[in-house]
Amino acid sequence: MVEVAKPRAATGQVVVRIAATSFNPIDPNRTSGNMRQVFPLKFPFTPGGDFSGVVDSVGEGVRGFQVGDEVIGYSMEGGAYAEFMALDAQKVGLRPKSVDHIEAVSLALVAQTAIQMVDRAGVEKGSTVLIQGAGGAVGSVVVQVAHERGATVIGTASARSLERVKGYGADRVLDYTAAPFEKSVKDVDAVLDAVGGPVQQRSYAVLKQGGSLVAINQPPSEEEAKNHHVRASMLVTETSTGSLQKVTAMIDTGDQAICRQGLSSKRSGRGVA
Repeated sequence: MVEVAKPRAATGQVVVRIAATSFNPIDPNRTSGNMRQVFPLKFPFTPGGDFSGVVDSVGEGVRGFQVGDEVIGYSMEGGAYAEFMALDAQKVGLRPKSVDHIEAVSLALVAQTAIQMVDRAGVEKGSTVLIQGAGGAVGSVVVQVAHERGATVIGTASARSLERVKGYGADRVLDYTAAPFEKSVKDVDAVLDAVGGPVQQRSYAVLKQGGSLVAINQPPSEEEAKNHHVRASMLVTETSTGSLQKVTAMIDTGDQAICRQGLSSKRSGRGVA
């Protein structure tokens, strides 16, 4: 722990007084140097991406935010493990009113990632989608978003998470420790992969021709995608005010509600946000 000067809001920035942050798996991966080719750090570096807090000051040129606004967001530049952080106002969104800071901070990166995965894969009413890692933080939200889009949702999860994932809206949940998923899944329109590794490699075979694989943990093989006549890409989550407004609408309007069970599991630590 070190003392540093309180940041000032430059043009186009806001300073946020941090009320809550998270420990996200990407944080130790970045600070270890393992992701430096994709996400290089600028030193000195303060860790922490997810935040929920209150706008403390506003820089010139900022529209849509004022001092006292309660906001959420995710900063790829880090900085959330502190009392205050300055960042681009276009990376901040208003906090959902129906949840508190602790619940809201668990969704800033997770929910944006989930929505963008579903969008990237083109999931819509009538689609059949396989979600690898449906019991995890991102996967649990992907299940809910895909379900609300009208897709048939199949998820893989551990035995202890099967009922929980069904509660999120999955039509089928497979215990990945009991049997290989490819024995009971075939011809899906999309695979949304939050696992990577061998699971990702085996996922190509269950896609129909022209289907889509979207990954978040490991870049998919272009060669494998070509061999199976499918599309494959790795999603790097884009944080923006517009994207965060979608998350807030999902929470507050109930049109695409993130269920309370999911929020409770993240808050208790059973789901890493």
